[in-house]
Amino acid sequence: MKQVSARLLSQQLAAPQFGNPAEVVSWFGAMQAQDYRAMRWAVAMRTRKPSYKAFKTAFDDGRVLRAHLLRGTWQLVSSDDYHWLRALCHDKGMAVLDGWTKSLGFTYSGKEKERILTIIEDSVASRGEVTEDVIGEALLEGGIPKDRLVYNHQLRMAELEGLVCSGSLGPRNTYRLVRERVPVSSPLSREESLALLARKYFRSHGPATLEDFVWWSGLNAGECRRGIASLGDELRPERWKGRDFYIHSETRTRGVRSGTVLLLPAYDEYLIGYKSRDVVLHPDKAHHAHNNFGIFKSVVAWDGEIVGNWKPSSEDGGVSLFKDGVSIPEESIEKVISTYHAAQK
Repeated sequence: MKQVSARLLSQQLAAPQFGNPAEVVSWFGAMQAQDYRAMRWAVAMRTRKPSYKAFKTAFDDGRVLRAHLLRGTWQLVSSDDYHWLRALCHDKGMAVLDGWTKSLGFTYSGKEKERILTIIEDSVASRGEVTEDVIGEALLEGGIPKDRLVYNHQLRMAELEGLVCSGSLGPRNTYRLVRERVPVSSPLSREESLALLARKYFRSHGPATLEDFVWWSGLNAGECRRGIASLGDELRPERWKGRDFYIHSETRTRGVRSGTVLLLPAYDEYLIGYKSRDVVLHPDKAHHAHNNFGIFKSVVAWDGEIVGNWKPSSEDGGVSLFKDGVSIPEESIEKVISTYHAAQK
């Protein structure tokens, strides 16, 4: 139970320390943002007073950004972390994109990439903020053939090159120029970036393993080991269930109340941020929380253990428990459902 309680505290799911959504995102370094609705609750529930309005303000102000970085998937990052994190992810991200396009039977020459990036940059610069459709139309007008117009690839390429990032918050993705959205910051060396990423990960996810860090970051194991080693006494190893977990020196040990109910959104860091999910989710029940193709569901946690599912679209939460023998008091569920709905007002 000690490891579970520590994760709840590290993840700001118990006794949250921050009142501002941008502080939460900065604490994590990067937070999965696959789903528009889910990402707002994922951040809001980790603040002392959950509020979608506060999240929207931070997002619209550019203090919280959304971009494809770690593992080539949508992530929320703070504006303070954007530049060093993008640089750290660039080479691996571009290699993944190139492999993906080759698997579809096409490649870009260096000149074609430059032309695509120029068109995207010009289309955004001329309007200030645009949707994907506007960028797509500009690419077509610029002579990029329809069968080559793979929006995801081209937009991710522009993101990794540091040209565009998210605009204002809405159900449709919008883009703005990075140079107009994100303040310039002093560059970090790769070793400094690895150390900072390791610090943010183990501080926000610990106790966690090397394999957890490799999975979450998308970097190779050698670099992850260097990041861990650079922290020295900040991390201490602890053997548990045959595996080595690392615990950050700032990890709290008190603040988790017995009988805590959490309604976690799909793709939440509490599950997707680890390979060692069996710490909080029995392997025999894993299919209730996610499949083998990267689809994660909304889940219920009871004292840190994943025991059921819920429906964010349902007025009463639509809670259904899949762990045998678990019975959560109705008033506990009603209380957290009330907090969830209040955050949206």
